[in-house]
Amino acid sequence: MTVATTYQVTGMTCGHCESAVKAELSQLPGVHDVQVDLSTGGVTITSNGPLPIDEVRTAVDEAGYTLAGQST
Repeated sequence: MTVATTYQVTGMTCGHCESAVKAELSQLPGVHDVQVDLSTGGVTITSNGPLPIDEVRTAVDEAGYTLAGQST
């Protein structure tokens, strides 16, 4: 079962920010795709199933940004 979940991430302002967030989140087990929308701060993760919010938060923190919440 593939799941797409959108999160809000604060602090991203450029292509480097986008790359850093994508790189960290892509390493989470079961993640197939990560899409970042810099204009809204939205990050959509497509994965095998729901991801633990703590793992997503840790990955975003490692990239240097803040997970502000889950949109969907």
